[in-house]
Amino acid sequence: MTELRDLYQDLILDHGRAPRNFRRLERADGAAEGYNPLCGDQYRVELALEGDRIRDVAFQGLGCAISKASASLMTTALKGKTRAEGEALFAKFHALLTSDAPDDGSLGKLAVFSGVREFPVRVKCATLPWHTFKAALEGRAEAVSTE
Repeated sequence: MTELRDLYQDLILDHGRAPRNFRRLERADGAAEGYNPLCGDQYRVELALEGDRIRDVAFQGLGCAISKASASLMTTALKGKTRAEGEALFAKFHALLTSDAPDDGSLGKLAVFSGVREFPVRVKCATLPWHTFKAALEGRAEAVSTE
């Protein structure tokens, strides 16, 4: 179990240090701002849609390694998904962090965040990018907050 935990930690640190899709989109069809007042994490998530499909998704901002890694892995996982698949992935990820629901294997690399639920304050860090994504997908204008 220690080797698996070390692997998970390495993956989170890798995405925290070298986040994927950390950029602005040239043309975004949806965007939202998210803020965690407890620790100061701030992100902007932008989406490019092609019909009902998420053609591209990117983020910008600053935050801790957990939130940045979550945003990085989230954007990687969401590319090419339909809106419904993106919403379903949000629900599964949120359940993984906020309940005792085990991962059914459908989260792939996102399962690395399962240990975060042991630290309730960190759950807000990991879920902030996801709530911001959902707001962008729904076209909500108000900023998302974890409080």
